[in-house]
Amino acid sequence: MGFRKKNKSPPVLSHEFVIQNHADMVSCVAMIILLGLMFEVTAKFAIMFITIQYNVTQSLDERAEQVNLYQYGPKDIATVFFYLLIAVILHALIQEYILDKMNRRLHLSKTKHSKFNESGQLAAFYLLSFIWGCSILTAEEFATNPTFLWEGYPHTHMVPDLCLPVTCPLCSFQVKFFYICQIAYWLHALPELYFQKVRKEDIPRQLYYICLYVFHITGAYILNFTLWALLFVIARLLTLTLSVLTFGFGLPRAENQGFSLAKGNFNVLTIRMTCLAAICLTQAWMMWKFINFQLKKWREHSQSQASKKKAFSPKSKPHKKDLARVGSANGVVKSDDKASPRARKAKAS
Repeated sequence: MGFRKKNKSPPVLSHEFVIQNHADMVSCVAMIILLGLMFEVTAKFAIMFITIQYNVTQSLDERAEQVNLYQYGPKDIATVFFYLLIAVILHALIQEYILDKMNRRLHLSKTKHSKFNESGQLAAFYLLSFIWGCSILTAEEFATNPTFLWEGYPHTHMVPDLCLPVTCPLCSFQVKFFYICQIAYWLHALPELYFQKVRKEDIPRQLYYICLYVFHITGAYILNFTLWALLFVIARLLTLTLSVLTFGFGLPRAENQGFSLAKGNFNVLTIRMTCLAAICLTQAWMMWKFINFQLKKWREHSQSQASKKKAFSPKSKPHKKDLARVGSANGVVKSDDKASPRARKAKAS
């Protein structure tokens, strides 16, 4: 684990060495990218990793202020890579200074230890995502007026009170940064399976939900469906309800119908139904896994209770045949010295 002091250091570039010092290595890579800002030759490449790309500044006739909006493009891959490194560093910091200290106090077993670490990391990320997502819903006025989710699709902008004369889909800074951070976090979870020494039996389960999140959030980012990503990480039930409302009733009534890669318009029946089916199937699968998990815990609890009752129940009396078997060996009956009465001395006449 990164940031730990070990008395005995493993061989350089061995598996154990990489696992123990992966956060330090990643920090060095991030520092190299940041140092690139200091030199004019490398600054233009370093900025591509650090800052949000594809900035479009729009000035309005009615207002003197300028509005900065953002598009998406291939340079976003570099930005995702940099914030993936930041996610690995933050993961190691939370593990080292919060979760490991709690594990030492709780004295958990190895199985519970790994599950506690996984739950702790996800809890921190979900809490931050929930607060951030709610702030975006409030700032973009999606919470007060959900019709903004489909009105004016393909969303030439994501600020409802501004009508900008642009032909390509745009979004505000915090919306695009939210997408970038979400994609970077779930991609960083893939190498963490190796860094955290996740057991082989737990890898498929974690790969399932990691790939699901990457698929949904990346799909929402590319297809310009804001609802798909924002509410997927906040509430599954609310996601399912508003997804049916948006894809089933809102987008079919929108004015811009058709398919256009140049304009970022994907408002056709096939794509709408595909997205809605993907969300519904994902929610059904998650609910099925949750029900099975609860049933498994209920069975294990009932079995443990039954075993405890058997342990505290009064012992049944041994059968006569069992008593005979205990006192015999190889067909010869042996008397127990403790059980047999002492021979009485014959009285002298």
